[in-house]
Amino acid sequence: MRVLGIETSCDETGVAVYDTAFRGADGLRAQAVYSQIALHAEYGGVVPELASRDHVRKLLPLVRQTLGEAGLSLRDLDGVAYTAGPGLVGALLVGAGVARAVAWALDVPAIGVHHMEGHLLAPLLEAPDLAPPFVALLVSGGHTQLVAVDAIGDYRLLGETLDDAAGEAFDKTAKLMGLPYPGGPQLARLAEQGRPGAFTFARPMTDRPGLDFSFSGLKTQVLLAWRQSDRGEATRADVARGFEDAVVDTLAIKCARALDAAGCDTLVVAGGVGANQRLRAKLHDMAVRRGGRVVFPRPALCTDNGAMIAFAGALRLSAGQQDDAQVRVAPRWDMATLAPVAPARA
Repeated sequence: MRVLGIETSCDETGVAVYDTAFRGADGLRAQAVYSQIALHAEYGGVVPELASRDHVRKLLPLVRQTLGEAGLSLRDLDGVAYTAGPGLVGALLVGAGVARAVAWALDVPAIGVHHMEGHLLAPLLEAPDLAPPFVALLVSGGHTQLVAVDAIGDYRLLGETLDDAAGEAFDKTAKLMGLPYPGGPQLARLAEQGRPGAFTFARPMTDRPGLDFSFSGLKTQVLLAWRQSDRGEATRADVARGFEDAVVDTLAIKCARALDAAGCDTLVVAGGVGANQRLRAKLHDMAVRRGGRVVFPRPALCTDNGAMIAFAGALRLSAGQQDDAQVRVAPRWDMATLAPVAPARA
């Protein structure tokens, strides 16, 4: 089954084609991503209306480009998958409208994919031997969650952030320190130049039981430390390093607790913050000490992309699941409400 995947949940337009005739990453025939960073930079953040309009401009050309790179035409498609939520409602509607139109015109099935399930399943593209049960850390600009994966589509929320997501905390902290948009990646690069231990911040909510997160207080600590410093470039790097170390340590501590709670030794990490090199190294060391395993997608598959949507959609379409012809999106969507993926009955 050849599945077209469309991702338009926020500020990146992603398109991919996945072919289930092949295993793992070999099935990814082609993918392309257009980022709106330059568009939103002058506003210091994503402007939803501008994001929606840019998806309208870029999506169809990107579909043509991706199909061309895959050596396919629209008629070669057997199904369509699109991000139905969570996300910006206008942006979601652009992708959903195009996906439903293509599916209707070709008379092929289509399915709306949960954005975070796409992230969660992305590591399976390059680790096809990976199978549940495992614990997933979903860590991005909009989400920080620990999820027990008992089966594909069978998810239990173990813990989540009570305020800012980790990626959001990176972005807001960077902005407070005067770094340009998008701030999170800028802060991570700056932290590479900082001295470890020059600034030490709290590891939020690690001094008590539980698997929830909170990063708003950490952000305030960093702001106070920055305002009280000499605000030089070397100090900026030191503060960035102290902040990044605090976030990484907090995530690692909670992941270890989640593995204990789930009685599991395999951790999957997905989402944009999953590309952070210090986080990857910390979680790898933690897994090795425990005698377990941690799996990351390559950095290009950590951020929003069409490949993860095509792959997740292909799993569900191959199992006989599909949506009706109505265009539906869900700006808020609890992943625990998803149906499990099971083989279609004869």
